[in-house]
Amino acid sequence: MRRVLLALFVLAFSAFAANVKLYLKDGSHQLVREYQVQTDRVRYYSVERSQWEEIPLDLVDLKRTESEVAEHKNELAVEAKVISEEDQAERSLREEIAKIPQDPGAYYLEDNAAKPIKVAESKIHNNKGRNVLKVLSPIPMVTGKATLELDGEHSSTVLTDPEHEFFLQLSNEERFGIIKLTPERGVRIVEKMTIVPVTKEIIEEPIEVAIFRKQLTQDGLYKIWSAKPLAPGEYAVVEFTPGKANMQVWDFAIRAGQ
Repeated sequence: MRRVLLALFVLAFSAFAANVKLYLKDGSHQLVREYQVQTDRVRYYSVERSQWEEIPLDLVDLKRTESEVAEHKNELAVEAKVISEEDQAERSLREEIAKIPQDPGAYYLEDNAAKPIKVAESKIHNNKGRNVLKVLSPIPMVTGKATLELDGEHSSTVLTDPEHEFFLQLSNEERFGIIKLTPERGVRIVEKMTIVPVTKEIIEEPIEVAIFRKQLTQDGLYKIWSAKPLAPGEYAVVEFTPGKANMQVWDFAIRAGQ
């Protein structure tokens, strides 16, 4: 599409070059296809009469004519450059999308190639113990307080860029984002949970990070990145439906560059 627009601008430029206002000193003008400044006259091709004509040079406002020609040439050149840059940006975006696998999951780019983040095995910890969270067949929820946890205080996926971009291929139309994890006594707490008595409503409290997001394809591919550089620590890209205890977690850590 951008190439088509760029071509139209080129045609517009050509059309403008073929139709110039030759201004006269009395304020009127002749619409001409081209003109030639000679010793004491201006020779021009009249668009209206489709023939070559001449007019004394001292009747022509040459300064105004040339100024307008130059101004329009500059405007068209600037607009053509903008279209060209947008076309290049779209081309780069298509190349970026092509690098991301279509399989659901979280990815990041490193050395111009997509790297998958392994989905973590999360566990729900309550007063009955710790149980592996199963998204497709959730475990019965016990009334009271609970936490969603990952084993170990540190992720095996370590990144040094605090402004890293992530790509998330959704498995379902769900909420997603980046959250901060809390290391504590051999685990990382993903979120605190409260299971309300009787109704069994689940209130989830992840520490969400403000992000920017951009939808890249219609079938659920998004690019997300933190609104501010991430401080060193433990984090995760997540996908979930609030209140369903079905959070998928792709954990990573930010460490200061060596």
